[in-house]
Amino acid sequence: MKTMAFSWQGLIALLFAALALVTLPLLGEGAPQPVSQATTLLTIALIVATALISFAPLPKLYVAAVLLIGAHWAAWVLLSSVTGNEGLATKSFFLLLAACWLLAWRCVTELSEMKPTSGLERSVLRLLIPAIFGAWILILWEALTRGAGIPFVLLPPPSAIGARIVGSLPTLGEDIRQTIFKAVLAGYIIGCASGFVVAILADRVAFLRRGLLPIGNMVSALPMIGVAPIMVMWFGFDWQSKAAVVVIMTFFPMLVNTVAGLAASGPMERDLMQTYASNYWQTLLKLRLPAAMPFIFNALKINSTLALIGAIVAEFFGTPIVGMGFRISTEIGRMNVDMVWAEIAVAALVGSIFYGVVALAERAVTFWHPSIRGG
Repeated sequence: MKTMAFSWQGLIALLFAALALVTLPLLGEGAPQPVSQATTLLTIALIVATALISFAPLPKLYVAAVLLIGAHWAAWVLLSSVTGNEGLATKSFFLLLAACWLLAWRCVTELSEMKPTSGLERSVLRLLIPAIFGAWILILWEALTRGAGIPFVLLPPPSAIGARIVGSLPTLGEDIRQTIFKAVLAGYIIGCASGFVVAILADRVAFLRRGLLPIGNMVSALPMIGVAPIMVMWFGFDWQSKAAVVVIMTFFPMLVNTVAGLAASGPMERDLMQTYASNYWQTLLKLRLPAAMPFIFNALKINSTLALIGAIVAEFFGTPIVGMGFRISTEIGRMNVDMVWAEIAVAALVGSIFYGVVALAERAVTFWHPSIRGG
């Protein structure tokens, strides 16, 4: 017979709920939209019931489902209560919020300990666990900014940033087109391709390998904030100068990683190719390049983030009246902090998608590598 499965998260959540009950009310005096006592007690009861059910000897899937529903339902009630009552949250509010966070922590722990039996279950868990983790970053951000009454100009809540994104879709679309689809993609493709070609030449020609790589390390240390204005002077204010900055930032990571990857194949494999009478190019295509693919994709993933950063920073030093960097520098001067955060959120989303596409391509190309076969 299974025994009760106590967890420290659940026990502390119960303690916080008891302390919150003692320190009621949920909001301070003079709240424009006060919360009824019945709603407050039901929220506390929901947290207590969720914590107690999580102790029951049930399958992990059922326990995780109860924790998922209970923690987020109670958190939604708390966020609804503080909306319109900014800066009036009491100690009881923050204790209940901490209890919900602990229950969500316990939910993620239960999900992490589950052993999926199919590919679908594995994929669902791989997406659900980081989704819960990310959702609670936003929940805590929203609750703390509204509950503590943090000034909007210092840190707007996520709901205000989301509303600004929805209301500024045409502007954000033009900025993405200028920064991502022009400067970033052009610079990324040119920089990575040229770095790859030069790495092949450096591998083939000894004096290039010995002379170019030390210079590459030096150029990689150049501050882009100093290079960007020079590129604007050389190539003008449009996207070409931003693409030039991206080329500089992505060229040498690709060069260094590709050269290291071409040296990754072992001497036994090379000796075997020689016994087959393979020339340099046959050995390169059939042995050394496949062995270098993990290094090449490592450079591609690093460059996917460097390219976005470089293009946005370069736009601070001169650009047409469009672009993500231009919008950030302009709107912060106007104290439109929600628009600045909207641009940051969109840049983070686009960068994550860009990185994810490269990672998926890596899994398709290097399926044979132990890191991919091991999941």
